[in-house]
Amino acid sequence: MTDLIALFSAAAMGGLFASILGQPIILGYLLAGIIVGPFELGLIHDYEQVQTIAELGVTFLLFAIGVEFSFGELKKVKNISFGGGGLQIALTIALTAFVSVTVGWVTSVPQGVFLGELLSLSSTAVVIKALMESNETSTSHGQVMLGILIVQDLALGLMLAVLPALDQPIDEIGIAIGIALVKLALFALGAFMVGKWVIPKLLKLLAKTESRELFLLGVVALCLCIALLTGYIGLSTEMGAFVAGLMISEVEYSDQTLDYVEPLRDICAAAFFVSIGILIDPVFLWHNLPLILGLVSLVLIGKFIIISPIVVLFKYPLKTAIIAGLGLAQIGEFSFVLADEGRDFSLISEKVYMLILGTTAMTLVVTPFVLKFIPILLSKAESYPLFESWLTNVETSLETSEDLPVNDHVIVCGYGRVGKNVVKLLLNQGHKVLVIDQSEEQTKKLREKKIPYLYGNASSLLVLEKAEVSGAKAMAVALPDPMSARLCIKRALQLNPELDTVVRANDVEDIEMLYQLGAKEVIQPEFEASLELSAHLFRVLGLPRITIEKDIQEIRKTQYLQLQPDRSQEEISRELEEAVTTMNHKWYTLPDNSYIQGMTIEEAYVRKLTGVSIIEIKRTNGEKIDYPNPQTVMNKGDKLLLIGNDDDFQAFDYLAKEKVILPKDGDSCLWLSICKNSDFVGKKLSEINLQEHFGVIIQGIRRKNRYIRFPDIHTEIKLGDNILLFGKLELLNQVNQ
Repeated sequence: MTDLIALFSAAAMGGLFASILGQPIILGYLLAGIIVGPFELGLIHDYEQVQTIAELGVTFLLFAIGVEFSFGELKKVKNISFGGGGLQIALTIALTAFVSVTVGWVTSVPQGVFLGELLSLSSTAVVIKALMESNETSTSHGQVMLGILIVQDLALGLMLAVLPALDQPIDEIGIAIGIALVKLALFALGAFMVGKWVIPKLLKLLAKTESRELFLLGVVALCLCIALLTGYIGLSTEMGAFVAGLMISEVEYSDQTLDYVEPLRDICAAAFFVSIGILIDPVFLWHNLPLILGLVSLVLIGKFIIISPIVVLFKYPLKTAIIAGLGLAQIGEFSFVLADEGRDFSLISEKVYMLILGTTAMTLVVTPFVLKFIPILLSKAESYPLFESWLTNVETSLETSEDLPVNDHVIVCGYGRVGKNVVKLLLNQGHKVLVIDQSEEQTKKLREKKIPYLYGNASSLLVLEKAEVSGAKAMAVALPDPMSARLCIKRALQLNPELDTVVRANDVEDIEMLYQLGAKEVIQPEFEASLELSAHLFRVLGLPRITIEKDIQEIRKTQYLQLQPDRSQEEISRELEEAVTTMNHKWYTLPDNSYIQGMTIEEAYVRKLTGVSIIEIKRTNGEKIDYPNPQTVMNKGDKLLLIGNDDDFQAFDYLAKEKVILPKDGDSCLWLSICKNSDFVGKKLSEINLQEHFGVIIQGIRRKNRYIRFPDIHTEIKLGDNILLFGKLELLNQVNQ
């Protein structure tokens, strides 16, 4: 009892410590195991007892993964999953075996193959947790990583099945592997038959009792019996547990099973990771630190070099390939299981085993930071045209349908559940639609339905240019991650400042930022659900429909202010800082003699003339304004936090320093399209001289997918240009004529 109390207490404290520091809980478990293990405090005396609990943890962990396994999710990225995942495992094993045998790390080819198997697996638990925390499971790189991880989990079962064959003499390995594969095939056939005709009836019988205890006991007994059976026939118990989960995953009681088993799985899995920590000798790690750091670097670089080209080979953009390659560049938790089994078959020495434990632990520490900061760095790099063209690989990865609309169309970014409904409603009303999505499965559906589509990253400037944003009527953004949604809005408005944009906010914190970036309307699903529920209740309670609609519209106009949770100024500032890191930004101090000081952001036409968004203002008196509204006045000496690209910043600097002519009271602005028979075509602004003849000035030219701000007198007007005019309305109408 003392050992078990020490084990679970250490797990709880270690997990809490890691959570407070914002690290994966698994790392806390590993650290707790090191501290209570025999090399430090020595609180664990009977490791065999701990190992029994740990083995149960692995069993239930694999069982739960089997239950969670979704063939539907795998189908979405089946090409990169089976083709790319299988190729990654094969290449990792082959290269590791070759290098390890050549440099003498191992003494035989089977040992090299086994070492390659250990290195080929990545951490499902750490990667999925990091993706979920950043809301990136539905992104292109998230789907690629999940697909490869699923295939790695499947491959674990095969590796465990053929493991006993690797300790045979080299001339008998082929026969031994063949026998193991036959056993595996027969077991798979039996599992399929049992899963189809026995498991559903058994679970139905257990569910009829309406007893949580009996259902849980029945499922646990089923899992352990199948695991035990695989052990008796020469396969691994872990693989049996995974297959048991797969058998349940396709029946109607899978969700209920997972709900009941998860607490048991989490407790036993915690014991498993603590037990791994118990085996790690800190003194050994310290004495071998240079070697372990070298191995960590080798794993990170080696797996990145293997995985990234494979992702590019399957026609994903380089940005996706880089994130996926670095995100999967670690040794996974199931490598512990393989390593422990391999030690029993003398496939690795005790020293190599300890080195693998230390290397794995350190790669798991690095992964969350990689997955957090690499997408941010790459998104900032995309702000520069050279890097964007390189990272997005538009020319090689972009796929389009025939007859793409070029004007007066509605662009829908993201063809998930929300995007599908939007497209359906638009088509029912006879509107021209163009969908941008980066999912193979969704592209296939669009192709079958003959809906115009662009396969690519909707936040890419080059993809938006291809979608003819400059000629679009409106845009709806329903992308799965906040970073892509922000970049998509910002870049679309660079190409077409007058574009009417509506965007779905995934989180409450995104609402203000999206409005600041220029979205005309921001929809937050949870708040909208609250409004509709309330509207129904108000109607039941007898309130007039017109009153209900007026109140709800007022809440929407105030950006759901009444529904948003109370947040301190510090929380808002922290959210703003996190959002800004994903975008190109710059602090700008307003000059003392600036022409726009004393004006509101709206009066200075900041976004329309320069393209920048002002998302924070610091006054000289210490006052700080986060997410300033259009009526906020810009004062002398203000420090403004701008979001935009380099051209936007230069345009804002020009606006702030030069005496730019802006609309006065009673003035208006007008976008004028230059048609074929226009007298302006081919003439320079100096020749037209609208200011002298009409008192009207041209302050911007939108040309195809380029926006020329504050054009000089030598700029030539071309056919198809849209020119931005400032002046009195009656004079603007004369120019239009």
